[in-house]
Amino acid sequence: MAKINEKYEAMIVFSAKLEDEGAALIEKFDGMIKDNAEEVEMNNWGKRKLAYAINYETEGTYVLWTFTAKPEFPAELERVLGITDGVIRFLVTVK
Repeated sequence: MAKINEKYEAMIVFSAKLEDEGAALIEKFDGMIKDNAEEVEMNNWGKRKLAYAINYETEGTYVLWTFTAKPEFPAELERVLGITDGVIRFLVTVK
């Protein structure tokens, strides 16, 4: 029996060094989430200081998505986030 949709949150920290490419990455993941999920809500928190340096970067652009999707989608999202340059950190959780 297929599992029903669940609510998820995805917090992604993009590199602040990327100016135009950073906006393109946000649009890429926004489109990916909207294509595979329902009730998508995006909150761009903007550029913030990191608690500690990650790969010699001290600032990042924080974006939070909340969405409802089947359980298979978050695993695919995490896979793509893990191999994308410009993504510093990410966390996808069940809400």
